[in-house]
Amino acid sequence: MSDNNELLKKDEGKLEKARKIPVAMPLVDIFENEEEILLCAEMPGVVKEDVNVNLDNGKLDISGIRTMKKVSGTATWEEFGEIEYRRRFSVPQTIDVAKVSAELKDGVLNLHLPKSEAAKPRQIEIKAA
Repeated sequence: MSDNNELLKKDEGKLEKARKIPVAMPLVDIFENEEEILLCAEMPGVVKEDVNVNLDNGKLDISGIRTMKKVSGTATWEEFGEIEYRRRFSVPQTIDVAKVSAELKDGVLNLHLPKSEAAKPRQIEIKAA
């Protein structure tokens, strides 16, 4: 875990410090084939509405915040809490940005980065002279 991100709450027109959320890099697997690059990022407990994916000028930023419901009573032990997952990648300019798609299932973000037609390998036909 790296730096902390502070949550602020609004109370009667003023902002006050509420709590700090630790920031961590999600574990990632990256696969590549002729059609696409597939990035799988582990973000346990994060819901779709709290995930952000931004692809701009060759930089891919992914982030997500896991928030926890408050439970009544006094905590006697806490290890599983709120956390922000954040990671940045450089991606090739050959990605077809208009066709990028993502899905979040069972705490894993699958990001499909299709290659443009110009970047895909192709067979060159040799003609007899």
